[in-house]
Amino acid sequence: MEQIIPKKAISVEHNWQKDLSNSFTDPLKLIHHLNLDAEKYHQHAKARRLFPMRVPQHFVELMEKGNPNDPLLLQVMPLSDEFLTSPDYSEDPLDEHDTAGKGLLHKYDSRVLLMVRTGCAVNCRYCFRRHFPYAENAVNKSQWKDALSYIASDSSINEVIFSGGDPLMAKDEHLAWLASEIAAIDHVKRLRIHTRLPVVLPNRLCQEFEDWFTALPLQTVLVLHANHEKEISFELEEALNRLRRKGVTLLNQSVLLKGINDSADAICELSERLFAAGVLPYYLHVLDKVQGASHFFVSDDDGRAIMKEAIKRLPGFLVPKLVREIGGQPGKTPIDLHLHP
Repeated sequence: MEQIIPKKAISVEHNWQKDLSNSFTDPLKLIHHLNLDAEKYHQHAKARRLFPMRVPQHFVELMEKGNPNDPLLLQVMPLSDEFLTSPDYSEDPLDEHDTAGKGLLHKYDSRVLLMVRTGCAVNCRYCFRRHFPYAENAVNKSQWKDALSYIASDSSINEVIFSGGDPLMAKDEHLAWLASEIAAIDHVKRLRIHTRLPVVLPNRLCQEFEDWFTALPLQTVLVLHANHEKEISFELEEALNRLRRKGVTLLNQSVLLKGINDSADAICELSERLFAAGVLPYYLHVLDKVQGASHFFVSDDDGRAIMKEAIKRLPGFLVPKLVREIGGQPGKTPIDLHLHP
């Protein structure tokens, strides 16, 4: 009788970690993979000394080979422009380096932001936290108890935001524990997660994440960060649909970036693609003036012109709010479009 050997169960929960470990970290290897002329990038590649490069393969496969102006490539490729310093740019444009406590930012009256993990799956070159002292704000499980006590002591806090870095860099067991402790605080009504990780690694929205996140006795919100319609892959759309069917509110915020999405066409295409995936556009941020990112700057006037055209083309619920974040302010500052004389 033939012996039947049971197949070994294949765990999919942690495939995202394996994929993350295979990310591109060498600019010239990325350029070679995309069939671009490496000779033109040797000087640019030096900019990774200022801010390391990291790009998951999934995100790279969404890029157009042979196109040096691909909008996804431009977001992650180190460029020599990053060595330029500008007098009105800062390493801490949002005044975040002083926090309410280890890993906790209390910038707004009713919300607190927890810096759950210090790393990111992708290092976007325009990141306003590219100089943030993550090492000084890294916390362990015992230190989270201080943050939880802080939240519990202030009844005006009704929402907790997981941020970073990228909070989904943390293991699901750690996230689930922290979320359950927050859910036990009576005055907290919502848990919001801000993440770019599913855009660059859709399999991060695994069954383990889905199980604990959708079981919380809180309103749950997942805020993605996608800047271009090409970033909304089929794999991401499938994962988002599963969460949406279980009651998760899906939003997106973008950054207005020169050469990437600084046109009405790009903004409208992104909004339509997001909504097709069940995601509502939320904010369109003007660039936070962080040192090393001035080459991404789009002026307020250009931003206004783009949004005026987008308003003509899109239904109101698909028009993101054009905003600026100002350190010390109690919320995002809308940019007046001057639609009326």
